[in-house]
Amino acid sequence: MKSTSLSVPENITFEEAIAVTQEIMSEIETGQLSEAEIELLIGNLVKSKNGARGFFVSYLTDSRPLANNPSPSIFRALESAPEVVVELLVKNLAMSSAMVVYHQRNKDEETANESKRVGARTTKLIKSVNIPSLSGNIQELYQGTTTGEGNYKDFLERWGYDTEQLKAIEQAIEPLLNG
Repeated sequence: MKSTSLSVPENITFEEAIAVTQEIMSEIETGQLSEAEIELLIGNLVKSKNGARGFFVSYLTDSRPLANNPSPSIFRALESAPEVVVELLVKNLAMSSAMVVYHQRNKDEETANESKRVGARTTKLIKSVNIPSLSGNIQELYQGTTTGEGNYKDFLERWGYDTEQLKAIEQAIEPLLNG
């Protein structure tokens, strides 16, 4: 196995992070990266907000089945940047759940299924990473959907989710509560 030529620029843009994530996934798929290289590259990506946003957009929506079964090195990389990762995992769970409802209303089953896949992948990451603050944030999102109050109130209001979408978010969260 040759050493990878991939690297993460210091002040990476959102667009660059998407492109780097695609390259990382291609090299994972073809067996060109060691677990240590995967952990280092993704860890470098998720330590900045732009890098983490680009990683999640690219990783969670990728059409390849690779993201359905992340390796332990990916979990460790995400655990290395808890403050950035927690917020994005929680918000990705909410947005993907709400978008399933939106796309189903518009009779767009294909896109609804893509949103379901993003939700399932996000749920798997949430269940698999060991970040102590994550469960509290999940509970705060749940509080926001059920009471309209809390730390995620502004986020939920900004996206203008309606009752049905909030219910879909609650249903995505419920299996993650208390364990």
